[in-house]
Amino acid sequence: MILSQRIWILLLGLLIALSATLPTAAQPEQKNMVLGEFVAPADSFPKVRYYESDQVTLNDRCPVRKVPLNPKMMPVFVNNLPIGFC
Repeated sequence: MILSQRIWILLLGLLIALSATLPTAAQPEQKNMVLGEFVAPADSFPKVRYYESDQVTLNDRCPVRKVPLNPKMMPVFVNNLPIGFC
């Protein structure tokens, strides 16, 4: 009885180890998709209007690095208003 339990545990461990080496389904590669456009591109820190919601960001620069916003980054919505990032 104990021998058969050890064999089952060994087989289970082997199965887990083999399943970790199986290839996973490849995620489709997304190109750098532009999600918005600058409202006033001539400004040094222009706000971004996002195509999906047609809303303009509250901020004019990245809250993390204090650089211009990146229209390829998804915004975070706070109180249903977009906050852009770099």
